Amino acid sequence: MSIKIENLCMEYKKGIKSLDNINLSIESGIYGLLGENGAGKSTLMKILVTLLQPTNGMVDIDGIKLERKNYEQIKKNIGYLPQELGLYPNLTVQESLEYVGILNGMKKEDYQKQIDYYLEKTSLLEHRNKKNRQLSGGMKRRVGLVQALLHNPHILIVDEPTTGLDPEERIRIRNLLVDFANDRTVLFSTHVTEDLAATCDRLCIMRKGKLVYNGSISKLISTVENHVFLCNFHDEAEFQRFQKTYRVASKIYKADTIEVRFVSPDLPPIPCKKCAPSLEEAYIYHLYVKEKEERGNE
Repeated sequence: MSIKIENLCMEYKKGIKSLDNINLSIESGIYGLLGENGAGKSTLMKILVTLLQPTNGMVDIDGIKLERKNYEQIKKNIGYLPQELGLYPNLTVQESLEYVGILNGMKKEDYQKQIDYYLEKTSLLEHRNKKNRQLSGGMKRRVGLVQALLHNPHILIVDEPTTGLDPEERIRIRNLLVDFANDRTVLFSTHVTEDLAATCDRLCIMRKGKLVYNGSISKLISTVENHVFLCNFHDEAEFQRFQKTYRVASKIYKADTIEVRFVSPDLPPIPCKKCAPSLEEAYIYHLYVKEKEERGNE
């Protein structure tokens, strides 16, 4: 079970590319997808689930070439949780899931068994008879994830699956995805780097329609060794001046200081110490360097 992408391009307007020559190979397990808003993540996922037709390039999904004549076959193999989820407001959770099971051509006993299993896994059993309009945003995300999982697809594509969830539910959903990916492929797009650090070994970073990193999380973090620093400020105005020059990853207000972690290609000319980088700081550093390169080329 895999996804292979070669020279994939998508133009909404002539000369404006939302995807620019993407080459990517995604094997079994969980593969992370990181990027700012507008980086092209959702466009890529919509192409993979047949909602958009690319301008150029080749995509092979589980051994099937992504062409219009193969769309129906491909859709049977894919589960998809979009960023914007539409649920019929007057149906109950149970009715919504039964409807999805019927649309997927599942036998009643099969989809009922799957519904029970995933409602328990997502802590929705007690809410199965609520109408969708009565659900919180986090509950709707969980219902959407169950819809994507229901027909037991070979490949699962999820866009921000933990949005609106409390910490305990986020952990539960992450564990569910890890279990599901044991013998399948999951493409996991999120802004929450903690979710990726806890679930996957490999990821790619997108920026302005291009891949700026593709590889292991451990290698990404190792590339920013000696580029993450910690310093302390005693004055807010001093910190604000500093922030105009350096990319701040986090700041914590303490009794009489502001503790700041930041990324920089070079050792800054201020009192500070090096820190072991996190995935989030590696991600911030990678985008920061790309921004500086782009400004330098202008």
